[in-house]
Amino acid sequence: QVQLVESGGGLVQAGGSLRLSCVASGSIFSINAVAWYRQAPGKQRELVARFTSGGSANYADSVKGRFTISRDNAKNTMYLQMNSLKPEDTAVYYCNANIRRRYTNYENNYWGQGTQVTVSS
Repeated sequence: QVQLVESGGGLVQAGGSLRLSCVASGSIFSINAVAWYRQAPGKQRELVARFTSGGSANYADSVKGRFTISRDNAKNTMYLQMNSLKPEDTAVYYCNANIRRRYTNYENNYWGQGTQVTVSS
């Protein structure tokens, strides 16, 4: 069984920072298409940041210059560093990845359970 578990959310004042982590566990062969999404109350889930197949990072316009996506392959962990947070960043943040399990030749898409980020003004 493969799981993605996020952590690092919380309450922070505007202008502050948070670092979200997402650990993948289970019988994993490889992790690809790593991304972070968020969903604010009453809104659709939106892409925040992702790694392209070429390894470069893409960001939503609303977070460019403030958020940074990274990963530690040795730890099966991905991160989202969020700086200069704004009240409009308040949402549940989800990690997402395509993961190939050991002894298989295909990938499945997985979501974490989400972590709440609340930015007060």
